Amino acid sequence: MSKNKKTVIILLIVAALIAIIPFFALRGAEFGGSDDAGSQVVEEMSPGYEPWFTPVLESAIGGELPGEIESLLFCVQTGLGVGILCFFIGRFYERKKLGKVSEEL
Repeated sequence: MSKNKKTVIILLIVAALIAIIPFFALRGAEFGGSDDAGSQVVEEMSPGYEPWFTPVLESAIGGELPGEIESLLFCVQTGLGVGILCFFIGRFYERKKLGKVSEEL
């Protein structure tokens, strides 16, 4: 087995352990989002606080978004961001690769 394959396998195992260990180490813990934590802090600091705006989609449909739709929108946003990031990384990689080829000619 080559050195690169060993490195990749070790890194995959480490990544899996980083994702799995917290579930066993913190049994019974609640893994909440930052939105929930932020709203709790605001409520503690200023009881009865009323937000001065409503999210655009919530005001358009006249209520709160279902959890599935909210998750879907978050995933779409993440996918678009990753796609744009990978596009530019690919562009920079190809530019560097083509620059080396033109220097050799």
